[in-house]
Amino acid sequence: MKHPTYDAYRPSPFSWMDRVPKHWDSAALRWVSKRYAGGTPDKGNDAYWEDGTIPWLNSGAVNDGYITAPSELITPEGLANSSAKWIPKGALVMALAGQGKTKGMVAQLGIATTCNQSMAAIIPARRLDSRYLYWWLTANYQNIRNLAGGEARDGLNLDLLGSIPCPIPPLAEQQAIVRFVDAKSAQIDVLVAQKRLLIDKLKEKRQALIARTVTRGLPPEEARRSGLDPHPRLRPLAEAWVDAIPTHWDVWKITHGFETIGSGTTPPSDNEDWYDGDVPWVTTGELRESRITSTAKRVSDAAIREFSALKVFPQDSILIAMYGATIGRLGILGISATTNQACCALANGIAFDVGFLFFWFQAFREQLVMLATGGGQTNISQEKIRSLRIPCPDLPEQELICGYLSRETGRLDHLVEVAEDAIDRLQKLRLSITNSAVIGKIDVRDFR
Repeated sequence: MKHPTYDAYRPSPFSWMDRVPKHWDSAALRWVSKRYAGGTPDKGNDAYWEDGTIPWLNSGAVNDGYITAPSELITPEGLANSSAKWIPKGALVMALAGQGKTKGMVAQLGIATTCNQSMAAIIPARRLDSRYLYWWLTANYQNIRNLAGGEARDGLNLDLLGSIPCPIPPLAEQQAIVRFVDAKSAQIDVLVAQKRLLIDKLKEKRQALIARTVTRGLPPEEARRSGLDPHPRLRPLAEAWVDAIPTHWDVWKITHGFETIGSGTTPPSDNEDWYDGDVPWVTTGELRESRITSTAKRVSDAAIREFSALKVFPQDSILIAMYGATIGRLGILGISATTNQACCALANGIAFDVGFLFFWFQAFREQLVMLATGGGQTNISQEKIRSLRIPCPDLPEQELICGYLSRETGRLDHLVEVAEDAIDRLQKLRLSITNSAVIGKIDVRDFR
């Protein structure tokens, strides 16, 4: 539905908008709101946290948009002995700093609460509807981040927040804008939720397809087309991860199925010459369930000569992340490369088709990660990977299974990409609608 525009506009006094409806006022946020930061009671003092009754928020809470539950609870003693302050229900909170996209995000409070020092409370004056201000700040997320250096690590502060410009329509008009944007946003939320549900179902179907195929073989119709027995007999298998396999399949231990199994190392960074070379060097952050064709860093031939742990693994080697935040992640080398010490490389397969085993590890990733042991940073040792026993058919059938799964997972992955693209377009539509309403580009006073 196309919405009308206002009859008359005037030039905007702020760079964030070129014009505003003629009858609208405007002001910097410092003149139309109260702003203050929060605080964090001493984490080392249990008396400030144990059996707390006062809601308290950390910066990540802004991701919820509308906050109805605290991140944690603090005690009255913790409140009294910190710079934390009460913020009334209905007010706004903005992240002054934070990881990733958090900085500059804003949320409205559905509860009275306190917050940490990396958040600012924004309490609008009576002439400014809190929900209208929420949508205005949300629409200008990137402009607000740019006040503190955009994507740089610099944080926002109360003075910068005070400089934020704000158009101020008559209060009744603000409330009409809120009704319009809330309604449109709710409609978009429903569509986004449907797309996300579809993505979850597609991913579940993908995982079930892989797990069934790498343990039972091709589906009957596909097996028949490939000249295989469409209904092979099964035999029980005394393995923890697989209860039965086709009778003509064998079980190979990983250590017997590859000519080379190993990992790499990280040359010290104090010698730049070691990283000034042409040999791709893979870290676990580059394991993204896909084929690796380029790396962020490269090492030199001198580094490979200096460090015996730096071995160059051939194209089509499988890489497994053994520890860290990426534990259990997989990749296949599309180039010859060396790795850091957290990657386990399986190279030069004897009994395994690389693609088949890559899908097999995807099917049993959770079980693979459960093999990890250790204290603070759990580790899947090379010895445990070497000792894994993998049921599989002969190489030609493995190749057929790999080809089938590549086609079918590719089709499912495409459907996921389509749904994710739709979500992205819906989010952009939300932003466009919100921006058009809060700057007066469209007139929604008659919206019902």
